[in-house]
Amino acid sequence: MDVFDKLTILSDSAKYDVACTSSGVDRNGKQGKIGNTTSAGICHSFAADGRCISLLKVLMTNVCVFDCKYCVNRASNDTLRAAFTPKELAELTINFYRRNYIEGLFLSSGVIKNPNYTIEQMTKALELLRNDYHFGGYIHVKAIPGADSELITRLGLLADRMSINIELPSQESLKLLAPNKTRESILRPMGLISNKIEENSTDLVKFRHASKFVPAGQSTQLIIGATPETDQKILTLTEGLYRKYHLKRVFFSAYMPVTEHSLLPAVDTKPPLMREHRLYQADWLLRFYGFKAEELLNEQNPNFNLQVDPKCNWALNHLEKFPIEINKAPYEMLLRIPGIGVTGAMRILTARKSGAIDFTGLKKMGIVLKRAQYFITCKGKIMAGLNIASDGQIRALLADRPKLTSHYSYPEQLSLFNEPLITREDVQQCLTGQI
Repeated sequence: MDVFDKLTILSDSAKYDVACTSSGVDRNGKQGKIGNTTSAGICHSFAADGRCISLLKVLMTNVCVFDCKYCVNRASNDTLRAAFTPKELAELTINFYRRNYIEGLFLSSGVIKNPNYTIEQMTKALELLRNDYHFGGYIHVKAIPGADSELITRLGLLADRMSINIELPSQESLKLLAPNKTRESILRPMGLISNKIEENSTDLVKFRHASKFVPAGQSTQLIIGATPETDQKILTLTEGLYRKYHLKRVFFSAYMPVTEHSLLPAVDTKPPLMREHRLYQADWLLRFYGFKAEELLNEQNPNFNLQVDPKCNWALNHLEKFPIEINKAPYEMLLRIPGIGVTGAMRILTARKSGAIDFTGLKKMGIVLKRAQYFITCKGKIMAGLNIASDGQIRALLADRPKLTSHYSYPEQLSLFNEPLITREDVQQCLTGQI
């Protein structure tokens, strides 16, 4: 099997992993090296056929000894298998970078032989990139649960970001659908990475030229809809992961049925994209708006309202706190008003120093009055012409039905085009140095 065939198989096999952000690290180019990174991030909207690639998202191999029921690459699935050698992957990456096809690498892998052997192969590829080819660009690598701590540490010194995917929200679901994985085998390396990042930040203060360990932090992914856990369970777990392991991101992936199994949704089941969308919105509220999981969901309401976004839903369930006077509200309460974001709240605080704000001023600041008008007053008055009798009317007016074109969860959209951007000839030219 030639390298192009391997690339076709292994890039297609990698499309179900969504945890591939590229922001969070800033490294300037250096003389004698190739590539750099920027804290503003890299676009990672790309297709398996090579279209619009910015990160080369690929598996080291789709051979896997694990038999996770939800995974297309599971051991029991009859699918075409392939594996890169470390040299093949390193050469492909560096030559794609030189041809300006990509700006970085997202590397994951099935478990070939055992977790330690898999990590060793991935490490060899990254060592070739960093040490032999002097590649200074962005690298995100997915660690393998169950691998030895020393091997994970060695891998982390070569990567900008590392992720270990939890996949399923509970130990019960893992035991049922991923019998080769345990909660401990996932959380132990996650804790190791968190501790190493903290230790490394201390070393960098003391020693200017200390090696950096995963400078862009770590992330994880949760599959939504494959198991019966509620949004409350998922969001509470998410909050705990941020608090305990200081993750940069928790990604949510609406389950895309790819296999028939009695424990999984039917193949013709539509992926819960709106549910995924609501969880991303709630995640934003946890990270930037000061909300806690218990404020957004409880035992009586364990799942998000699919018609109204979580922030609006919270406001409608706590109308006793509204309306809020814009000219007096503290920053924390401004953030809880639908239609006002972090930037808008800061603009309001700044503008209030110069005088009282009215609705015209709010509109000029970019506040979304379509939402905010029901929850605020300016100079003690509600917005002119506003006449709403009940929270039911407000809820209906705030109903949110976005047309989602998933940038993560629509694998079938990854082959919308007939002609690939990267062809077999391109790969051959890269590997033979004909650039």
